Amino acid sequence: MKLRAALESGLRAAVDPVINWMVRARVHPNTLSSLGFLITCSSGYFFHQHEVRTAGALILIGGIFDLFDGTVARRTGLASPFGAFYDSTLDRLSEIIVYIGLLSLYNDYRADANDVVMIYVVILAMAGSLMISYTRARAEALGIDCTVGIMQRAERVVLIGAAALLFGEQGNGAVLRVVLWGLAILTNLTVLQRILWVYLNTRPEGIAVGNAVFKMPEWLRRKIDRENG
Repeated sequence: MKLRAALESGLRAAVDPVINWMVRARVHPNTLSSLGFLITCSSGYFFHQHEVRTAGALILIGGIFDLFDGTVARRTGLASPFGAFYDSTLDRLSEIIVYIGLLSLYNDYRADANDVVMIYVVILAMAGSLMISYTRARAEALGIDCTVGIMQRAERVVLIGAAALLFGEQGNGAVLRVVLWGLAILTNLTVLQRILWVYLNTRPEGIAVGNAVFKMPEWLRRKIDRENG
């Protein structure tokens, strides 16, 4: 997490002049969300065309726009519940399209070179990625902060984008294959982490782990009691 924070801090410092210009120009954050969405979605087409490096570059550029929109929204005072909903929805859609592009990459009808194993790996990675978002949204509906986990969206964007951009299809795309295998495993482990986290935070009697007993926070107990009447 410290490494992630350091990388985010460095990236924010690098793009801060661009963000300042956007704030002065009053660029609407929803416009940035839409542009980032279109850029990221286009990577799916380039995966389909076996232009893997181009696809990787577009994923990373789209990820930077994802950084722009939230920061610009806060600095311009244009942050809104709809904006957050819109951005999150586009993030999910663009991620699905990226994975569809990867499915097409490994199911090349032109060369009749179906890679059945990698198709299933991509499906598992996509399912895990979507479930990470769902578990967070469902937990937040209960009033639980659920940002725990080892493979959140930023990590997924960087791993797929960097592997595709830097290594392309070198060595039969070995690096990208390894990354996708890792995502297939780690995204679903993150889902399990979040299930456990919510479980620990919603059991009224708590749960014993060794000599420690973890209990539901009192604020959450009161919230649930109010909702149940």
